[in-house]
Amino acid sequence: MTEAILLVGGKGTRLRPLTVNTPKPMVPAAGVPFLTHQLARARAAGVDHIVLATSYLSEVFEPHFGDGSSLGLSLEYVTEDEPLGTGGAIRNVAQRLRSGPDDPVLIFNGDILTGLDIRGLIDTHTTSGADVSLHLTRVTDPRAFGLVPTDDSGRVTAFLEKPQTPEEIVTDQINAGAYVFRRSIIDAIPTGRPVSVERETFPDLLLAGAHLQGIVDSTYWLDLGTPQAFVRGSADLVLGRAPSPAVPGRCGDRLVLESASVAPDAKLTGGTVVCEGAVIHSGARIDGSVILAGAVVEENAVITSSLIGVGAKVGARVALTGAVIGDGAVVGADNELRDGVRVWCDATLPPGAVRFSSDQ
Repeated sequence: MTEAILLVGGKGTRLRPLTVNTPKPMVPAAGVPFLTHQLARARAAGVDHIVLATSYLSEVFEPHFGDGSSLGLSLEYVTEDEPLGTGGAIRNVAQRLRSGPDDPVLIFNGDILTGLDIRGLIDTHTTSGADVSLHLTRVTDPRAFGLVPTDDSGRVTAFLEKPQTPEEIVTDQINAGAYVFRRSIIDAIPTGRPVSVERETFPDLLLAGAHLQGIVDSTYWLDLGTPQAFVRGSADLVLGRAPSPAVPGRCGDRLVLESASVAPDAKLTGGTVVCEGAVIHSGARIDGSVILAGAVVEENAVITSSLIGVGAKVGARVALTGAVIGDGAVVGADNELRDGVRVWCDATLPPGAVRFSSDQ
């Protein structure tokens, strides 16, 4: 038996307004809640018992996934009353684990899309005899991340917070947000207060002489924390660049769910997803975007790398690039919205209200 803790308590503030009504792990990517992809990949790697550490909008998880039997899993849910940080959240759910003191427990985050070989991570942890094993990935610009240098045998030698100067960038390896803990290490995390595994638990273990093993796996890796990253992750799932057994259809240029309606001359490309009940009218061109349930895209709208919320409406001839349209919002005809604009839930933009080019 292999078990896991999945951290899904975050507020998803960088993703607002997507996360006003929906917790981040439940926002659909490639047609199903993002969490579905993670659960399916864990199951495929032989994990059978997962405890979800929930906090923000915690009430939506269990009604959707239930006991997990439909996914071949046993799922349990633990809700934090007060935010406890990554370490505190892990410790808070420990009483639901079934493993012995030396058994491995997989821990992963609810906002990372990755092609990580989960089974390989667990197996390497076991054979190396590590107390904690960390999935590391290589990035070209590590300044936004914590660095994790390792020695020739893969043992972690330090944890370096976000580097600022070229001299501080001693490695391109970063903490990729998936771990295997020896169960007894989890039980030693302090209770009743916030704890960060990155800033407190890992550095303290290293100081105490514990064995922390770094496992570099540079397959697909993406932090879905921003709308732009979320849209890209969804498109990559549809295109087959990011692996998941939970994509509800064949991989390709587009994914249209069954009850959606798409005009024959509408063009959908670049891994675009059209969710349940959405309607795409004639002449619309949509590239690399997510159209959530019940949304309507009117004639000749052009949408690129954008996310259209549940029940939102995009008017005729609207041009959207890198935009997020909140649930229930209405963008009137002939608006032109660009790069990073966020229209809040239920807001209404009158026709022709916002433009970047002239109206001729």
